[in-house]
Amino acid sequence: GGLAMENVSFSQLLVTAILSSAVISTIIGVMFQGYKTRAEVRARSQYSWKEQSVTDLLAPLNMQFDRTEKSFKRWKEKNLYLEMKVVKVGNETIRDLLLLKGHLIPPDLREDAGRLIEHYDVWLEKFEKQRLSENPDLNAPFVFVGPDGYAFPSDAEKKFRDTFKEYWNDLYGRKKTN
Repeated sequence: GGLAMENVSFSQLLVTAILSSAVISTIIGVMFQGYKTRAEVRARSQYSWKEQSVTDLLAPLNMQFDRTEKSFKRWKEKNLYLEMKVVKVGNETIRDLLLLKGHLIPPDLREDAGRLIEHYDVWLEKFEKQRLSENPDLNAPFVFVGPDGYAFPSDAEKKFRDTFKEYWNDLYGRKKTN
């Protein structure tokens, strides 16, 4: 009878050891899965923010920058339609995007955004006075605020365009292979 008792005890001990190691393995796995999940959530959150920044802010800004730039290249003489319907609308759209989507502006571009907003605010104010007042000055060929000390911050525009391209490539571009 003693041998059977030893076998039962050994069997019970073996089953207990297997179950204990399974429980410990599960606990450790869950703990590590939790760490992995938090890192994945953080990465997904950063990816999601970058994607929203591209789709809701940077891409529309890029399109408006392109549109107004092309209009300036066509603008050889006074053209009230171009000024009122393309440049004014583009300037308002860019300013409004920066103001309304400020949470999507990359931190290193916030100062540049401020300079763009200031330029567009001053331009729109001068446009209002020069073109839409009771006695508009329709003889002035263009509305410009550079001579007033508010030149267009082209370096800020370039940084936004470069960031758009960088983010777009990070999100959707082909990965470089060595």
